[in-house]
Amino acid sequence: MLRDGTPDSQMDVLERILLQRQADVRAAREHISLATLEHQARTRTHHSLRDRLQNTPPPRIIAEMKKASPSAGVLRPDYEPARLARSYRAGGAVGISVLTEPHWFGGSEEHLRRARSAVDLPILRKDFLCDPYQIVETAAWGADVVLLIVAALDRERLHELFATALAYGLEVLVEVHNPAELEVALALEQAIIGVNNRNLRTLETNLDVARALARAIPADRIAIAESGIKSRADIESLAALGYRGFLIGETLLRAPDPGAALRYLLGRS
Repeated sequence: MLRDGTPDSQMDVLERILLQRQADVRAAREHISLATLEHQARTRTHHSLRDRLQNTPPPRIIAEMKKASPSAGVLRPDYEPARLARSYRAGGAVGISVLTEPHWFGGSEEHLRRARSAVDLPILRKDFLCDPYQIVETAAWGADVVLLIVAALDRERLHELFATALAYGLEVLVEVHNPAELEVALALEQAIIGVNNRNLRTLETNLDVARALARAIPADRIAIAESGIKSRADIESLAALGYRGFLIGETLLRAPDPGAALRYLLGRS
């Protein structure tokens, strides 16, 4: 049951995930203190995704690692984060996105740490962040970029988490799905803009989301397109609209050789 009394049966996927993550944060605070995380965060070496999106020859793909998803179930039964990260590096990824949400995506802190130990690429922690504690976790685990989802946060909390991330030397990918959310994200001047083609409440994907929002993104802002990108044609059409990079997961994870699939999407095979 939601705080406003809405029955669980009427909750969408995003609401369910956020309620669980809030509970997870409360539990985590009981086991690992903020001071411990801050100590670990001080040893982090930064790898800039922003620099790679600006300076690597196109196309630029952030390759995603996730064991499962609510819409597709288990994506890779032989999921091994370190091996997969090395495969993505060899395939030409400019960065790696690691799902750490445990209940719906099968993710964990350990997956991110294994990827970090295997490669020196920028790593995005992909999760449903709702508390400053999770920002400090992200730095402590060795990631370089946090994801903040406009649809999941009120404006005050969004700005609080954004400022916390910058204070810990993290870069921020702010995710949007519609014009109103884009306006909110553009006000965060140092943010990388992520346009997600997946509706987080229904889990449906539609590349028209990225096509429609492209015209409203200033040319000097770094923007990437996320979800539903399956082919070279998809990449080329979105790149022509100004997107600097592409976050791709399921297409790679379902392939027998994710690194080879990445090279194909990059036009290198």
